[in-house]
Amino acid sequence: MELRPLNVSSTNKRKRYELFIGPNHPGISGNFSYVLEMEGHKVADVTPDPGLLHRGFEKLMERRLWTQNLALVPRICVPEPDVNEVAYCMAIEHLAGIEVPKHAQYIRVMVLELARIASFLFGFGGVGGTTGLYTAPNWAIGDRDYILDLFEWLTGGRVYHIYQYPGGVKNDIPDGWLEKLSDLLDYLESRLPEYDNLIFRNPIIRDRLKKVGYLSAEDAIENGITGPNLRASGVNWDIRKTQPYLVYDELDFEVPITGNGDSYARALQRRLELEESIKILRQCIDQIPDGPYKVKIPNPFEFRVPAGSYYSKVESSRGEFGYYVVSNGDVKPYRVYIRGPSYSSGLYYAKKAMNGMRIEDVPVWIHMMDICPPDFDR
Repeated sequence: MELRPLNVSSTNKRKRYELFIGPNHPGISGNFSYVLEMEGHKVADVTPDPGLLHRGFEKLMERRLWTQNLALVPRICVPEPDVNEVAYCMAIEHLAGIEVPKHAQYIRVMVLELARIASFLFGFGGVGGTTGLYTAPNWAIGDRDYILDLFEWLTGGRVYHIYQYPGGVKNDIPDGWLEKLSDLLDYLESRLPEYDNLIFRNPIIRDRLKKVGYLSAEDAIENGITGPNLRASGVNWDIRKTQPYLVYDELDFEVPITGNGDSYARALQRRLELEESIKILRQCIDQIPDGPYKVKIPNPFEFRVPAGSYYSKVESSRGEFGYYVVSNGDVKPYRVYIRGPSYSSGLYYAKKAMNGMRIEDVPVWIHMMDICPPDFDR
């Protein structure tokens, strides 16, 4: 964090100064920065400052083979990389007319929901980290590591998995993996009452988060806010329910709606949705059919996707992740545009949301909006 006085006229009754939050300040979610113009303890203006992370994903994808991009797209949201892999593969499969086996679709849902839970746990840590409740991140990141263990067993990687592939997944579920997943779900479920007492029933957390960063349903829709942030403002919209993909239409789960629109509602929204993800995973364990885990595609160096365009989307822990992919029939994409959920909330909506906010509430707003900085620099 750095302070820099501004040039102000002598007629100003208050002294203004600039305050930098990020890219290394703990109040920011990654390599990203906000330049705040302050009047005393209140924000008078804010300038988002992207460009501090990887850049140019979309243009790089136009210069790589279709399958080479699978190693690139996970970096567009590091805490939940799998949504990018699945959305990109779904676009290719639609254009190429590839039908993914049901067995592989269930595996994809399990990967997506595990990644969702891992991201939510990271969010629990953000609640504690921004309010001084440091037990929360210690617990949450420790529990998240158990999920990373399962990912490592399944895919060979803990963070970047590069596991999805056009036509399915790269390898089948190993023996004993589903049993270990079931045990982990039992453990996570047993931990929820402890998280509730530590965080969500904590009167200090309630006082710090309630009425901070209020977002109405109208503003959420107008500014392109999606996912838990939209549902926390009372809008019942979840792509898994409204426009089902993979096998979500075969699974029984609810979409919680907290509806109060403040930072506490957004934190609680994720807590409630985590419980539904556990329910989804249990059904996948019980219902997954036998069958192939992929269909073969041509040699990656010769694989050509028929000309056309398609927009595929999935529901991530932060909202709608979409890929608009254009093919001209070549071995590489002609054009790729990525619609990430953090772009709207973290860039142009931030100027509206932070105006008049007290400085201690800024990191709370950032973390409760669950902003993913690589999404800005794509």
